[in-house]
Parts: sequence; structure tokens; C-alpha cells
Amino acid sequence: MNRLEKEKSSYLQHAAHQKIDWYPWSEEAFDRASKEDKPVFLSIGAVWCHWCHVMAKESFESDEVARLLNDHYIAVKVDRDERPDVDKRYQQAVAAMGRSGGWPLTVFLTADKKPFYGGTYFPLHDGRGGVGLKTVLRTINDFYRTKKAEVYENSEKLHRILKEQTPQKGKMSEALIDEAAGSVMKGFDGRHGGFGRAPKFPMSGAIEFLLNRYYFTKDENLEYALKKTLLAMATGGFYDQLGGGFHRYSTDEAWTVPHFEKMADDNAWLLRNYADAYSIFGDSYFKKIGEGILFFTGKELSDPEGGFYASMDADVTPDDEGGYFTWTEEEMRKLLPPDEYGVLSLYYLKKSNAVHHDETKLVLNICRDTSEIAGLTNIDADAVRAVVEVGRRKLLVERDKRQKPFIDKAMYTSLNGMLISAYLKAYRAFGDRVVRDFALKSLERVLIDNYEDGMLMHTKGVKALLEDYIYLTDALLSAYEVTGDRRYLTRGQSVMDACLESFYDETGGGFFDTEEEVVGMRLKGIEDSPRPSANSAAAMVLVKLALMVGNERYHLLAEKSLNAFSSDAQLIGAHGAYFFRRPRCLLSFSQARCSGHIRIGSREGSQIPVSSLPHHSIWRRQKQGCSLCR
Repeated sequence: MNRLEKEKSSYLQHAAHQKIDWYPWSEEAFDRASKEDKPVFLSIGAVWCHWCHVMAKESFESDEVARLLNDHYIAVKVDRDERPDVDKRYQQAVAAMGRSGGWPLTVFLTADKKPFYGGTYFPLHDGRGGVGLKTVLRTINDFYRTKKAEVYENSEKLHRILKEQTPQKGKMSEALIDEAAGSVMKGFDGRHGGFGRAPKFPMSGAIEFLLNRYYFTKDENLEYALKKTLLAMATGGFYDQLGGGFHRYSTDEAWTVPHFEKMADDNAWLLRNYADAYSIFGDSYFKKIGEGILFFTGKELSDPEGGFYASMDADVTPDDEGGYFTWTEEEMRKLLPPDEYGVLSLYYLKKSNAVHHDETKLVLNICRDTSEIAGLTNIDADAVRAVVEVGRRKLLVERDKRQKPFIDKAMYTSLNGMLISAYLKAYRAFGDRVVRDFALKSLERVLIDNYEDGMLMHTKGVKALLEDYIYLTDALLSAYEVTGDRRYLTRGQSVMDACLESFYDETGGGFFDTEEEVVGMRLKGIEDSPRPSANSAAAMVLVKLALMVGNERYHLLAEKSLNAFSSDAQLIGAHGAYFFRRPRCLLSFSQARCSGHIRIGSREGSQIPVSSLPHHSIWRRQKQGCSLCR
């Protein structure tokens, strides 16, 4: 037994049986490293991460690896969901070394927590295009013993580079917003939809930014890019065609074969995208996909007593990635009558959609529309649609009989805030009161369970980070918008005030990610990685709060934050697009103090002057150039 058995994190508990003398992230581990003059071997991963499971089975179960680590290192394991602040710093360090980031993250540290070498997944043995972990462990130990001064000198230089990174200040303007939209569109994949190349992430912040921009400009190029992207993601294997909800990313450019883990944050932001797309374009298919996300999160990531779980794993075993979600032709043929199989195979199956490790296992994609199948089979199109729906339900029932991938039932404040806000947006778009009621029930639970002695927590035992404060505030303001209950507004203002006191940078503007230094630094940034950054979301929340309570201080702080990051945001294109999601609100506020009209409550079409508006009824601003609360 190692020291992980009593940890709350499921990821850490999964390593508790290993022969490695693991420590959780703790001062005890680094004190021992200093006392014994050993480097620290840091492994960061997550319970949903396929390659983390592979490395655990392949390397951390090895007696030789355990001996090398126990003899020459202090081994520390971190759950990146539990400690995203620790993960972020070492991800940046590995990137600064010229290596790609991701999980599992493997970093070698000095006893003062400063990194000097790192990478991601290392196979057990040399080969497969890389150096094996056993070789790395021996080489790093020799290097540390023979060139210790060089190790510490290099680690100090790297740490200083990371610590000294500061945003380049600028001035937010309409011109920057126009340039940002152009920059995002340059990365649009006109053939497959989405932005960039494989592996392809949904870039929900960029989608929300472009949806907002289209709402005002009615630019046909934006309309095409948005519809192409939203439809391509929804018809590919990136979307779970049976159970609803989206996987983490697509391994290919065409959205056909995903990395199979399903995350709370990804689905929260994609729910926002499809709810907005339905509201803007009126396409019922976008509503259907949004409802599919609600079905998945309600079935798999929701606690009956309220609150949302963190993730669903990619697989049941490391040897069968995506096995729960995939189908062979033979499995479908045995389950379905011949007429149903004939239609369903045309609709869902294509041999090129096989997973890389087993060409017989196919990821379900919508390969043909029902009208095309009707032409191929001489069956009426309405009958084809009926057969598809009946067959889909049979496949889902059968899939539910399989052993389900692990679900991490941790209830992080930040993830709950995201999903609560997304649920309330979906309620406004789709009108389902069950969705609204569960969101409010979840919010009440978070407000009770995720405070300890009056202090907001990220999870039990871990103090809240910037993202926890921001997304909880957003959830509270969203609850206020749909209910008019001033308790939510008062609590939201209280949470934001506490956030400003502990995280806001009065000198440079913007928010630090942590209340105190972690690994000797506090970081500020606006990169969507890939979910929208907390700093970008914070500016919007401040503007909303300024309008709701009539306090211009919040508006001024938001303006200072936007100016603090405006230059950096221009440089990262789609990866910083959410930063530009709401600046029109702030610009309008600055220029006109929003003296227009507002659509209020849920009474579509009722409008009254702002001057006579009770704060609780803010919902949608109609002032030209302002998109607040759309």
C-alpha cells in the first residue's frame, strides 16, 4: 500500500495498489526529496484519460519501474481535475521545453518544485518512436547525480521564464473584434467544419463568439461556417449517436473517430452552442442535439439529489479503447431484424470509421441522410426515419447492458457552475422546466456542500480557484435571470466580491488563477484550453453584474481586464476567441451607458425603458451593438 489509498480522488485511488511509493501533492513529499537529495518524479493524469491507464498498466505495474522510482526518486501523483492549478504550471513548463503537453504528464523536478525535464506518455521500453520510461529513469538519475549544479541552474532559468510571463496590455476596440473574427475564420475547415486540423477540438468559445457576431452582422460566411461546423460535429462519431452528448475530441479532421472520454465541461459549453444555434437559426436539429446533451448529462453525469459529476471514462480496460461505444457489423446483425439492419447499417456504418486497434469495431456516424436511404431501399422516407429511431433505441438498450466505463462522481464547483448555467440557457431556448428545476436544485446543493467553514472550495480539501468563483457567480446570475429571485443576485454579488478581493490584479488588471502562489507563481491568461478561459468569462460576468446592480465599478474592472489581455488575445486566434465574445456589451456600456430597451423575464416581446427597469428582470439587451444576455 502507498499513500494514495485514503485520497478522495478516484484517479489517485486507482494507483493505491501499485508498488510505487507514491505521495499525493504535499509538502511532505518535497521535504523528503530535499532531505534525501533526490529528484521528484511527478505524474499528472486523470481518471478519464486512456493513455494514463495505458501507462499505469504498462509501466507503473512493472516491478522494475517501481524499484527504479522507489530507489532513486520521490514519486508524486496528481489528479489534474482535482489540482488544475498544479497541472497548468507544469504543462506550461513542458511546453517551454519544446515538447507537447497533454496527459499523462511526466515531469522531473528539483526538491523546490522546479521542473528540469518532462514529457507526456513514455512507453515502458525503448521503441515505438520514443525512449522508454526505464531508460529515462536511469538517464535522469545519472544526470542528476553527475551534473546536479546544471540541473538546478536550468530549472531556475525555466522557472523564472514561466514566472515572468505577463500579458501585453492594449486597448479593446471594435476593430480588434473584427480582426479576431477574421483570425478565427482563417482556421475554418471548409471541407469538414470546425477549426484547425486533427486532432480536432470543438473550440466552443470560438463557436459562441461567431454565433454572437452572426446575430448582429448576418454575415453569410459566418452562417455557413457555423452551420457546417455544428452539423459536422453532430453527425460524426464525435457525437454519441445513441446516448447523446459529445466525446472529448476527434482524432481525425472529419469528426468520425473520437477520443472517447465524455467530459462535463465540454458538454456544458457545447450545450450552450447548440441552444444558441437553435435560438438564432431556428433549426430543430440543433435543438435535438442540445436535448441529446441534456439526456446524456441527466443520465450519466447527474446526481439524483442535485449536482453534476465530472466525467465518463473512455473505456472499460486500456486494451479496448472505446469498446463500450463501438459496434461490429455482426453485433448489429444479431440484434436487429434483417429489415432494420438493412436501414441501420446504411445509416450508421462505414468501414472507414473503425477504431485504430480493431478494424471490426466501428464508430457510429450518420453516413447517409434518410432521404438517400429511402432512394436506395425503395422505402418511404418517413418509414426510414421511424426504423432508424426504433433501431437506435434497441441499440441503446443493448449497449446499456455492457459494462459501463467508470464515472468520476467528484462534484467540482467550476464544472457544476458551467453545467448549471448551460442548463438554464437550454431552458430559455427549449422551454423545459424540468431542466430549469434540476439546475436550480444543483445550484442549491453546490452552495451547501462546496463551502467549508464559510470558504468556497474547488472540491473537498482543495481551496477554490478563479474558475470556481467565476462559474459559480455566472450560475447564480443565470438563476436570477430566469427566476427573478433576488437571493441569487445577492449571493452572486457576494461571490464575485470575494473573488475580486482574492484574485483580481489591481495593478495590471485581470484575474490570477489562484489566491496564493502555487509552485512559486500566480498566473493570468485568456487562452481557451480548449474550454473558454475563466478570465474571459470573468469580464462578461462583471459586465452583467454591473448592469444588474447598477454598480459601475464592476464595469470599470471588466474594461481594465479586457484591455489587459487585448494584445495577447489577438495572437492566439481561435484559441482565445471567447475573450471577444462579449466586448460589444462593454463598449456599448462605455459609450451609451445602455440607455436602450431590454427584453425582460420570460415574457418574450415585452420591453420597457432601462430607467424604469427593476434589476431582477434583465434578460436581453436590445441596444444596437450590445449582445449582453442574449
